[in-house]
Amino acid sequence: MKQVEALDRRIVAKRADVRDQRAVQAVFDEGLAELGHVDIVLANAGILAIIGEKAKPIQAWHESIDIMLTGVLHTCEAAIPTLIDQGQGGSIVITSSMAGLKSLLRGMDLKSHGTLGYHAAKHGVVGLMRCYANALGPFGIRCNTIHPTGVNTPMVANPEFQALTEEYPSAVESLRNTLPVPLIEPVDISNAIVYLASDAGRYVTGTTMPVDAGASTY
Repeated sequence: MKQVEALDRRIVAKRADVRDQRAVQAVFDEGLAELGHVDIVLANAGILAIIGEKAKPIQAWHESIDIMLTGVLHTCEAAIPTLIDQGQGGSIVITSSMAGLKSLLRGMDLKSHGTLGYHAAKHGVVGLMRCYANALGPFGIRCNTIHPTGVNTPMVANPEFQALTEEYPSAVESLRNTLPVPLIEPVDISNAIVYLASDAGRYVTGTTMPVDAGASTY
């Protein structure tokens, strides 16, 4: 909030669980009431329930699907009626993963309900995106997914994930980038999102955009 306000701009920042449709809708409605318009939707909430005992129970599957697939639906559906009513187009960007383009699971050693749920959700949002791109195109509303490789954030830049890669060499192989970088930076993803949301990408819709240092083709 402070960074936005330092630029003499307004922001409405609230916390809501994306699994709760009413909570997501309430946050959107409050922001719309304050700012009066919506141009861009970014569905970005995610978890990585693939490490340790928490990855094994069926609950890890349900939480992955609920947050990264159903949560995306809730986020998009909160804004779409307003985007249509405004009649000025718009851009929806959904964060998937390179695990939405290929399987990172190379053997039974890393198979878990959390790992399966992560892949299913990240593939699932691609289908959701394509439906939205087709249905919303006549309104000038674009929809795309973005597919990062490992990004230098606490989700993977932590001792637990590092220990996983050391214990299971197959995990390292599946995460290998063709460009000589172990992780990319958050700004690399932000730059791609800005492109998809801006007029520079005004004719880009229905696409799966990798920002993955070549990992999805490895």
